[in-house]
Amino acid sequence: MEDSKITIIEGPTPTFEVVYDTWANGIVDGSSLASVAVTRLRTANGHKLVERCYRAWNRKDPIHLEFRGNDGLPQEVPIVAAQAAETDEGDVLLLWVRLSENDLVIDFVYEDDEDFDDFDDYDDDDFDDDDDYDDGEIGF
Repeated sequence: MEDSKITIIEGPTPTFEVVYDTWANGIVDGSSLASVAVTRLRTANGHKLVERCYRAWNRKDPIHLEFRGNDGLPQEVPIVAAQAAETDEGDVLLLWVRLSENDLVIDFVYEDDEDFDDFDDYDDDDFDDDDDYDDGEIGF
């Protein structure tokens, strides 16, 4: 049925950000581990896509987001919430989806606003050769 999925037909693979709000725990309650993640998609008809989600949920039917993964293969994830928003760049569709533990890939990104270069401050004279350590043993 056409109303059972929203398909991304062009553009990059969507990025999903895991939601850590307490309301998200109630949505993914079940027998398997899962998380709620949000993705933001540019669209020309965000309000119509939200209506499609509401119609499916009113019928108590699931609705899925279909997209091509980074490997080029089609993937689907269940949509648990939807919202359309208007921005200066155009319409945006916010979709909250249920990701199982197998779908989760965690990227660790360290961002530091300050520009430190610890190696510029290193001075060989700070350490003398006559220290209290013998052959790799550490003394306390």
